[in-house]
Amino acid sequence: MSLLVIGATGTLGRQVVRKALDEGFSVTCLVRNFRRAAFLKEWGAILMYGDLKLPETLPPVLKGITAIIDASTARPYDPYKASVVDLYGKIHLIKAAEVANIQRFIFFSILNANSYSNIPLMNLKIQVEKRLQESTVPFTIFNLCGFYQGIITQYALPILDQQSVWISSESSQIAYIDTQDIAKFTVRSLSVPELDNTQYSLVGLKPWSSFDIIELCEKLSGQRSRTSVIPLLVLQIARDVTGLFEWTKNISERLAFAEILSRGENFRDDMMSICSVSQISPEEITHLEDYLQEYFTRVMKKLKTLNYDIDNNKQDMNF
Repeated sequence: MSLLVIGATGTLGRQVVRKALDEGFSVTCLVRNFRRAAFLKEWGAILMYGDLKLPETLPPVLKGITAIIDASTARPYDPYKASVVDLYGKIHLIKAAEVANIQRFIFFSILNANSYSNIPLMNLKIQVEKRLQESTVPFTIFNLCGFYQGIITQYALPILDQQSVWISSESSQIAYIDTQDIAKFTVRSLSVPELDNTQYSLVGLKPWSSFDIIELCEKLSGQRSRTSVIPLLVLQIARDVTGLFEWTKNISERLAFAEILSRGENFRDDMMSICSVSQISPEEITHLEDYLQEYFTRVMKKLKTLNYDIDNNKQDMNF
């Protein structure tokens, strides 16, 4: 089976590429910047130019492709509206997939998106889901809610650097998951016919609030956090104000998404069904405690090595 991975340089996409290559798949990556994607070629993937903003670049890339795994999403700093990538680009991709007779299209959506259709990003995901469900292409939709990798930048690093950790006064419970586990389920799904035209959630086994994660990071790192709590009302006011101006609408949309995650609601789902269908045991899913323990252990080991080298250099200078 020949795979085309969209968004291959991203946090999730690169894990999908690595897992697929490890499983013996032929992997082609749609890329805009060959230099930035050079590491994918070193892994063994084929790089082909393509851009979701330029629909005409998509059909040539699909020649010889059996399945598409779309892990792409617009980035907050991209100089164009998210709808160009997250809606129109993906709809053109689905149309091209229909013409190319793609045998499986895997799309990553957001958990509970239907409950928050007023949020632009959620609404875009819902529209792509609907178009995919109406297409002639067999599909699998996975609902995601949060990555362990994001916890590192949001909590672990600030705590290690003695920087402020900003959280809301009402913290939602989110079942974060390791992107490597998402990649495992994704690649396995390609060989499971029962997953044709289905939609499942891929989440962690335990939901965590911001306060729980901070407490865990403090325990594992041995350092106290500098936590700054933002009242939910402040987020709501900031969202409304930034929504008044065209040049701040992207900020407003991100604040609206942050507000949802701060309402104290639960973003979790049962994993038993997808584990059963995929024949992947829940015991194979990485726990957040283990993930962060490994991270902090690596960091502490590097710091010890760095301090040892500095001390040796000082001693050498004294002779």
